[in-house]
Amino acid sequence: MPYGDQSDEPVTLALGEDYPELRESIRKICEGYPGAYWRKLEDEQAYPTAFIAELTRGGFLASLIPEEYGGSGLPLRAAAVILEEINASGCTASQGHAQMYIMGTLLRHGSAEQKQKYLPKIATGELRLQAFGVTEPTTGSDTTKLKTRAVREGNSHYVVNGQKVWTSRARHSDLMLLLARTTPVEDVKRRTDGLSVFLVDLRESLGKGLEIRPIDAMINHNTTEVFFDNLKISADSLIGEEGKGFRYILDGMNAERILVAQECIGDGRWLLNKGVEYAKERVVFDRPIGQNQGVQFPLARAFAELEAADMICRRAAALFDAGRDCGADANMAKLLASEATWHAADATFQTFGGFAFAKEYDIERKWREVRIYQTAPISTNLILAYIGQHVLGMPRSY
Repeated sequence: MPYGDQSDEPVTLALGEDYPELRESIRKICEGYPGAYWRKLEDEQAYPTAFIAELTRGGFLASLIPEEYGGSGLPLRAAAVILEEINASGCTASQGHAQMYIMGTLLRHGSAEQKQKYLPKIATGELRLQAFGVTEPTTGSDTTKLKTRAVREGNSHYVVNGQKVWTSRARHSDLMLLLARTTPVEDVKRRTDGLSVFLVDLRESLGKGLEIRPIDAMINHNTTEVFFDNLKISADSLIGEEGKGFRYILDGMNAERILVAQECIGDGRWLLNKGVEYAKERVVFDRPIGQNQGVQFPLARAFAELEAADMICRRAAALFDAGRDCGADANMAKLLASEATWHAADATFQTFGGFAFAKEYDIERKWREVRIYQTAPISTNLILAYIGQHVLGMPRSY
C-alpha cells in the first residue's frame, strides 16, 4: 500500500504532557475565563475579544510565525498543545485558531515584501488574519468549481465578484485570505488550475464592493457570508503566482487538520473529565452511578478512543515537523479525534442525564461545539474517500 512507503529516517514522538510550561501558561490564562464568560458570549453572539487579546499578548497565537518576523518559531506540535489545552480547560480555541495557521500560505508562498509587511503585525496582533474565504453556497467542498472571479484590469488591480459562505470571524479580522478563479474553468487543462489566492484588506474594502453578513448558527463561531460586488483589490494582493492558488491552499491543509484534531482531543478530555467526576459523585439508589456498567463502560471506551486518537495526532505532528509526508496521518487524526470526542460528549451527556441540558454545567455547550468536527473543516466522508483512494489505492468513489 502507498501508505507503507515511508522513509527509514526515525521520527521522534513525544509522550505524556509534552511542553509542560506551555500547558501551564495556557491553563493559568483559561482560569480567568470560566464557563460563565462563554455562556454570556453565546447569549450576546459576541466575540471573545478579551480572551483572544490575552493569548495574543502572550505570543501564543504567533507560535508558528518565525522569530525573524516577531513570532516564536515553534513547531506545529507546540501549537497543537496550545489549542488542546485551551479546550481542555473549558474554553474555546476555534475563535482564535485561524490566526495561527492561515498565515502559513503567506509565509510559504508570499513575496519577501509581503511577508515583511504583514507577518510582524500579525505576530503582535496589530493585524488579525482570521478569515478564510473558500467555501461557496453552490459549490461546497468542490473547491475547483467555485464561482467567485477575480479579473485583472491593467497592472494595478483585480475586480472581484462572487460570494463566500461560512467565512468565520470575517467581522473580527483585518485581513482575509481569498481563493478566487482568475482563469475561467473552460480555459484550463485541469480544474485545479486557474485559481489564485489573495490577501484582502477588509478594512479598506468594506462598503466599497464588499459586504459581510452574520449567519446565526447553533454554535458561537461568529461565522458570516461575504459578498463581492465589483470589489477592486490591488494587484499586489496576489499571493504567489496567478493560477496556482489551489496548490497553495492544499499546502496548508495538513497543518490545519492536525491542529483541529488536537483541539478535538482537548474538548474530549474536558467532557470526559466532567463525566467521570459526575459518575463518581452522583448517588442514586444508594450508590454512585459510575458503579453501573451502563454508565462506566461508555466513559471507559471514550477514554480509550481519545488516547488512541491522541497518538495519531502526535504522529501526524511529528511527521509534519520532520518535513515528511503526513497527509494520511493528518486526515486520520482529524477523523479519529472527531469521532472519539463526539463519543466522549455523548457518554458524558448521557451520564449527566437531565442536568446535561442545563446551561450552567456547560455540557450542552461543549456537546454542540464538538459536533462540528465531523463536518468541518473537512467532513468524515471526504476523509474516508481520501484514505480509500490515496492511501489504499482503491478506485475513485462516487
